[in-house]
Amino acid sequence: MNSLSPLGARAARNAPPVRHARFSIGDVVQHRLFGFRGVIFDIDPVFANSEEWYEAIPEDIRPDRDQPFYHLLAENGEASYVAYVSQQNLTVDDSDEPIDHPAISGLFGAYADGKYSLRPVHRH
Repeated sequence: MNSLSPLGARAARNAPPVRHARFSIGDVVQHRLFGFRGVIFDIDPVFANSEEWYEAIPEDIRPDRDQPFYHLLAENGEASYVAYVSQQNLTVDDSDEPIDHPAISGLFGAYADGKYSLRPVHRH
């Protein structure tokens, strides 16, 4: 028996799909296309950056907005920076190497098994 009213049932059919984050804060990940690595320090359940940022991505590789997006303390062979990456473009980093980013020590403690532990002062 459906407990939703006709209006509630219609709203449920039109609701956006529920997306679940595949990764967690502290996970070390790698960008699927560009190869850079990073540690996740925040997660948006759906796209939450500027329209200009989104439109600057080439259309043929532009990700869907309706998925988790991750804030990373990132590094490549040349620099450390902050990146904003869609879930579809991240994979688990299996190098077992820590990330070399100057902001790591301010947010995270120990690194073990591909994950950083969040410092207690930053937990909600």
